[in-house]
Amino acid sequence: MSTSRIFDIAGPRQQRRVRIATTVSLVALVLVGLVVAEKLYYEAQFVSEKWLVFYDLDFIRFLLAGLWVTLQVCAVSLVTSALFGILLALGRLSSVAVFRIPAIGVIEFFRAMPFLLIVFAVMFGLPSVGVSMPAYWQLVVAITVNAGAMFAEVFRAGILAIPRGQREAGLATGLPSRHVFTSVVFPQAVRNTTPALMSQAVRVIKESSLGYIVGVAELLNNARVVSEFTGNFIQAYLAAGVLFVVINTTVSYLGARWADRLESS
Repeated sequence: MSTSRIFDIAGPRQQRRVRIATTVSLVALVLVGLVVAEKLYYEAQFVSEKWLVFYDLDFIRFLLAGLWVTLQVCAVSLVTSALFGILLALGRLSSVAVFRIPAIGVIEFFRAMPFLLIVFAVMFGLPSVGVSMPAYWQLVVAITVNAGAMFAEVFRAGILAIPRGQREAGLATGLPSRHVFTSVVFPQAVRNTTPALMSQAVRVIKESSLGYIVGVAELLNNARVVSEFTGNFIQAYLAAGVLFVVINTTVSYLGARWADRLESS
């Protein structure tokens, strides 16, 4: 199966420039790391007692409890935002103005809004009009409307990328238009947009870290509690950062494997 490329393959000169830039960047990062390490050493930040969060079972369990909440928020938010995104994408692709115009407005509005502002709107705006919900669902709703607008554009791009002949061939076999979409068009759209969908999944995971604002006991919130309890801010947030990196790297790896499997099938 042939694949299209967004960029041309780099030539020898461009590859050499990339290698030079990569080498210079790595050297700069190493130098910055050494300077930071030296500063931390003179500030006595490498004393073993300050790194309890990495080997004390009570602290580890507390952070893992926050991680579990983060994973729950991400799982629910991914499902709700993907479904919301599909509805918005279908609305924007609709030929009926009653569906298309509101969908465009919702997508453009939430894509332009900073996520933190959406969190504050859900946290303070909804209760002011009589809509109250637990902090957990406040975070899920905020992620859903923001990520849903992003998913909508990804799905819309994937659907529009399907050749028109695919749909016409499905209709020619006697399938109803709805079945053509669900059995022919949409599966191919998901396959073609897998990398973008995985990128949005990683984005949702990172957005869940703002749960501490609404009081959700997720990973970053628990890291803040540990840092305030121990006074070791660097170590506590570093531990949370390591866990976020592990999660996002795992999701990216699984997404790449899934994309390769779809490409070879």
